[in-house]
Amino acid sequence: MMVDWPALKVAALESQSRAYAPYSNYRVGAAVLTQSGEIFGACNVENASYGATCCAERAAAYMAVAAGYTVLTAVAVVTNGDAPGTPCGICRQVLAEFGGDMDVLCFTPEGAEKAYKLSELLPFAFTLE
Repeated sequence: MMVDWPALKVAALESQSRAYAPYSNYRVGAAVLTQSGEIFGACNVENASYGATCCAERAAAYMAVAAGYTVLTAVAVVTNGDAPGTPCGICRQVLAEFGGDMDVLCFTPEGAEKAYKLSELLPFAFTLE
């Protein structure tokens, strides 16, 4: 299946607009694509107890799983700044759980973008094997 990057980017941008980031001001939006073509977007949600914070990438993956989709094929992640930010280590591992070596597009609203394979970002992922 071809990845509809424009649709994923729109979903990530819409999600970023709802980010709750009063502590870091680092607003992140993410959108995952399921194997059957559904898109799930989510934002980061911070908490005064930092460990209770949830990243946008994990939130999007968990929304897809909660809806019954356990195979993800791509993720788009939007962050502000001069260069696109990449998913954190925990998010990389969660994405690997449901997407193997998925396509990852990191971008900014201003147009900077960088594409990766998940294996580039997490070369030694923990797996069922």
